[in-house]
Amino acid sequence: MNRKGRALGALATVAGLALTAACGGGGSNSHSSKSLGYNAATTDKVLNASATKGGTLNLWSSQDVDFLDPARAYYGFVWDMQRLYIRQLLAYDSKPGADGNKVVPDLATAMPTVTNGGKTYTFTLRDGVKFDDGTAITSKDVKYGIERVFAQDVLPGGPVYLINLLDQGQHYPGPYKDTDPNKLGLKSVVTPDDKTITFNLAKPNSDFPYLLAMADSSPVPAKRDDGAKYTNHPVASGPYKVQSFTPGKGAVFVRNTYWDPKTDPIRTGLPDKVTFNVTSNPDDMDSRLLSGDIDYDISGTGVQQAAKIKILSNPKYKANADDPYTGYIRYFAFPTTVKPFDNIDCRKAVIYAADPKSLQTARGGPTSGDIGTNMLPPGIAGSDKSFDPYNLAPGKPQIDKAKAALAACGQPNGFSTTIAVRNNKAAEVATAQSLQAALAKVGIKASIDQYDGSQSSSVIGSPANVKKKGYGIIVMGWGPDFNTGSGFLQALVDGRYILPSGNNNYSMINDPAINGLFDQGAAASTPEEAAGDYKQINQSIMDKALYLPINFDRALVYINPRLTNVFLSDGQGGRLDLARVGVAK
Repeated sequence: MNRKGRALGALATVAGLALTAACGGGGSNSHSSKSLGYNAATTDKVLNASATKGGTLNLWSSQDVDFLDPARAYYGFVWDMQRLYIRQLLAYDSKPGADGNKVVPDLATAMPTVTNGGKTYTFTLRDGVKFDDGTAITSKDVKYGIERVFAQDVLPGGPVYLINLLDQGQHYPGPYKDTDPNKLGLKSVVTPDDKTITFNLAKPNSDFPYLLAMADSSPVPAKRDDGAKYTNHPVASGPYKVQSFTPGKGAVFVRNTYWDPKTDPIRTGLPDKVTFNVTSNPDDMDSRLLSGDIDYDISGTGVQQAAKIKILSNPKYKANADDPYTGYIRYFAFPTTVKPFDNIDCRKAVIYAADPKSLQTARGGPTSGDIGTNMLPPGIAGSDKSFDPYNLAPGKPQIDKAKAALAACGQPNGFSTTIAVRNNKAAEVATAQSLQAALAKVGIKASIDQYDGSQSSSVIGSPANVKKKGYGIIVMGWGPDFNTGSGFLQALVDGRYILPSGNNNYSMINDPAINGLFDQGAAASTPEEAAGDYKQINQSIMDKALYLPINFDRALVYINPRLTNVFLSDGQGGRLDLARVGVAK
């Protein structure tokens, strides 16, 4: 998930927070109840359990959504927020800890019937599932929603796994250019009746159920689709609908009266309303969190340094906070299309010149994460935290090795380059400045270009723009789209996933050997069986010096203790699972 900033988004080791049992209403943080303790929500417990309905859940973030359109969203926190208003055939279970990583039936009556040697998946839809205008959700709506993903010329930005898996040489252009009279011309997906949908894969793929649990598999009614504008008013199939949305400011979600909780095993729909506000002042947001005026920073990336100091030094605040791994890696990527990073030794020079301890400090110190050593995070089969080919764990710059690499790449006196970084991510800007200072010590002159973080898809996600701007180093974070090696690595390094817009393979690597290992892993019967393939991929991309890992991410988070049904889910990138959360009155 690059911009999951997960995402899913969207899997991670649980990111917890301890909550006091709420007894007050409004936005107040005053209670008479007992605190549950630091890191309490990293367990498999549901904290402050309640079935009480009502109230307003107040979500904030310093990062705007990328898209509300399920076909285009790729921020992990947006995937979590979309559990409020959209559903899929399958979804991540609304349970704490590792159980939240399991996919279970959502719109479907049961897990699929799998035939044809693992290549055919058949689902039956539940009775009584409806859109927010009362029309029944049919199998054709599910197929149409998936077909929209193919219209990358109109709807770029989201994951494209389904294109690579379902196109099978048809070169399907998406519904807007579909010559089928019903705009349902994707041949690999069949809808024999309104309740049945069958997927015919070219070959078995153990990850397919995870793909159908992603937001881009959500149903969309063709008659209400207006292409790129759909993100402003997506049609709801979950307990809430979008009442209003203003880019850069936020959104309001209100009850979808046509949602029937009897048809939904995942969501409870407890609050009457959910508000989402975007702020340009994260320190102010943290102050509001600690005062109880707002409920949760939905980005899940943790509080700023000032609030971190307050939380860790004050038992009252610390009792409602946690600092777990989030499943993310923070890193620098080296686009190989931008000189001199087409030369492996120039890339190695940057890695060796970096000061890992300074980078960790720039992100907020040890509570922000452990120093990164490779590109496969803990918790995913095939990962090995001790794999440290560039000796980054000791935390010191390696000046002699950096200078030797510069000589090897024909730049003994250094070179000039540009670091691209989101302007609304203070920790990312700080890491860019740390790297800039470290590189200067070996003669590498790096300027920093801060761009609008909400425009990632068209700025760093456009290979043409990256090359035009001369972005030799890109600062980013990534969490697994789903909790397998392919769910984390494929969008980053499989050359078949390089896109003209919304690209996440910033290095632009397209290595047949790496691509083949992904195919080999997909053909495995279980993610555990595929672990060896993903371990090899991780080793290969580190050998090629395509990335400089910054840290295995942690996030010190705080949630208003008035909330009920609180737990952090692996399935939501370690965030609070909005499918069940409520507000105490």
